[in-house]
Amino acid sequence: MSTKRSAGPSPEGIARSERQRAAAEEGARAMADAERQSFDVRKNMARLRELREAKEIADANLRASLPAPVPKKRAKKSPR
Repeated sequence: MSTKRSAGPSPEGIARSERQRAAAEEGARAMADAERQSFDVRKNMARLRELREAKEIADANLRASLPAPVPKKRAKKSPR
């Protein structure tokens, strides 16, 4: 009863390790891309928030500077 041992890794093993290495590299690239996109989204959200808040302040200042609206008098109903 003799056991068979190969001197080096099998072609299937080499192919498997190559696929694993490629998958790990692709995963690292995908994670980096996702982080970059997430950063860009947060940066844009902050920019839009600042614009919205500035517009709200400008609108509030404009409303405060305008005279108060004069309430309209009710028209009398005409008799039938």
